[in-house]
Amino acid sequence: MRSAKFGASIRKLFSAAVKSQNTKYECPHCHKIKINRVSTSVWKCKSCDAMFAGGAYSFTTEAGEISARLVSEYARS
Repeated sequence: MRSAKFGASIRKLFSAAVKSQNTKYECPHCHKIKINRVSTSVWKCKSCDAMFAGGAYSFTTEAGEISARLVSEYARS
């Protein structure tokens, strides 16, 4: 994704994707805000060197959050 050429809605979606791609996220292991994007869907914590699979432009996706919640609900019962 280099740039968005035409249309305000496309430019807004593009800027939101770039912003979430460059944001640092909290590590589930060490709980420090050190997770950066290495490549598409690959995220790495600079503190504990843990590698994670996530979304292409954000660490977690909506579908991933829903599935993690469902798994934890079924594990409790």
